[in-house]
Amino acid sequence: LEVPECVINVVNYDMVQQMSLASAPYKSEVNEFEKAGFTEQRSELVKPPRVAEAPVQIECLVQNVIPLGEEGGAGNLIVCDVKLVHIREEILDKSGKIDQQKIDLVARLGGDWYCRITPESLFKVPRPGKGSVIGIDGLPEPIKNSVVLSGNDLGRLGNITDLPDDNSVAEFAQKAAIKNLLDATIGDDFTRERELHREAKKFLDDGKTEEAWKILLLSLQE
Repeated sequence: LEVPECVINVVNYDMVQQMSLASAPYKSEVNEFEKAGFTEQRSELVKPPRVAEAPVQIECLVQNVIPLGEEGGAGNLIVCDVKLVHIREEILDKSGKIDQQKIDLVARLGGDWYCRITPESLFKVPRPGKGSVIGIDGLPEPIKNSVVLSGNDLGRLGNITDLPDDNSVAEFAQKAAIKNLLDATIGDDFTRERELHREAKKFLDDGKTEEAWKILLLSLQE
């Protein structure tokens, strides 16, 4: 590299067509800012300028360039040391973090395909806590081998550190809908397990993992 420095400019939907123009194989002397109609903005710590239109601009020093192959389209892996990050204030939430519903990001897929990150396409996945979670391998066999629960369901169930206690499970069993289900399936273990698993799945779909666990623990009782 002539200059082992760079700026990573995060692309949102408003600039995606210009970004695509900048990806053409221009000669080194061609100014891609001019070709794509972007505005050059002086960086503070590195020589390459920033793209003023980008909602986030990351000034970096290049540590290593790793070729990923020699055939067409192989590309390179660029390892960088981040020195300074510029974030447009209007994309921040009240706590000062980037609001994923405001930034309007674009994701690069394959070929000519891209994806626009809209509020409708966003969803959250709770991260495992600081303690050791039980994991799917720690689930009781009847739950792990359920014909009702999906891999996603099992992943949610495994993302806890402690199971509900016996008292809370017994109290939950007295809820009308659960009690009726238990009474209706006395002597029919197969149907009871299946129906309880279906109820647990509904709670999981609503993000109520603790309630789902209480139902599943009931399904394990003799």
